[in-house]
Amino acid sequence: MDKSKSSRNQIDYSSDKKTKIREILKLLEEEYTEATTELDYTNPFELLVATILAAQCTDRQVNKVTPGLFRKYPGPAEMAALTPEELGKEIYSCGFYKTKSRNIIETSRLLLAEYGGQVPEDMESLTSLPGVGRKTANVVMSNAFGKDAIAVDTHVFRVSNRLGLAAAEDVLNTEKQLMENIPKNKWSEAHHWLIYHGRRVCKARKPDCENCFLQHLCRYQNEGQASDD
Repeated sequence: MDKSKSSRNQIDYSSDKKTKIREILKLLEEEYTEATTELDYTNPFELLVATILAAQCTDRQVNKVTPGLFRKYPGPAEMAALTPEELGKEIYSCGFYKTKSRNIIETSRLLLAEYGGQVPEDMESLTSLPGVGRKTANVVMSNAFGKDAIAVDTHVFRVSNRLGLAAAEDVLNTEKQLMENIPKNKWSEAHHWLIYHGRRVCKARKPDCENCFLQHLCRYQNEGQASDD
């Protein structure tokens, strides 16, 4: 195995590393005190559907679609009665509408058949639903049910690995390492801090390192990777 690749997957648990992580989290919390999900919803089912729609789509676009969608089809019973073609017309602008339509309809039918029309609150049940992976499940558990969870989307993955809160090459290990490095009672909040930072400062192609309040703590910046973009 390539030693350099192996080392990137290892977390440094030295006291200096822990101190740096605490400082990063402190500064993120101070900067993004009001951070919360930017998806609009009024109940767990709406959040579940909105999060499925948000895959490879912006929250802003999803929020344009869901008000009208939920007025027409407010619950799993109404969604389950649709054909993929009917639902596809409603969510076309969110992308991958054929797959998302099938998943939302099948998920709605399962909710009715297995859960009395209610969205379950645990990871195992949620991820058994079509179109629901760990990220979507964590979003629902955290925001709809107030459970401690870290949803790793593209922003969380990128920002946490750049900052040094994680050192992983895949989403699952990033989630595991964040759960080890962040106090459990801060998991849900930290998820939102990292998303906000990724959207506003630490962008994928052109991170604004020069104006970043975490520059002095950032592994990405201090290892010279920022200059390579």
